[in-house]
Amino acid sequence: MMSEEQKKNVRERLNRIAGQVGGVQRMVEDGRYCMDILAQTRSVIAALRAVEDLIMENHLKTCVTQAIKNDDTEDQREKVEELMQILAQFRKYG
Repeated sequence: MMSEEQKKNVRERLNRIAGQVGGVQRMVEDGRYCMDILAQTRSVIAALRAVEDLIMENHLKTCVTQAIKNDDTEDQREKVEELMQILAQFRKYG
């Protein structure tokens, strides 16, 4: 689980990303230069990846750490499997 401070940080970042996406939409509507639009979409993607990093860090520090501390082999196995699945997705989709 995320602390309230972590949730606030993620919410603020997601709100900024929503603003960036709105800006990209306006750029498309205004007929802006394609390369400028692409530069902004890359910025949105980078911002989303930063949010992913925060959430992954939190997961490792809370859920995974708790599974290790509890010495619950089934929970540990599940957490490793989850991590392997998400890492495979990251490698596949960037």
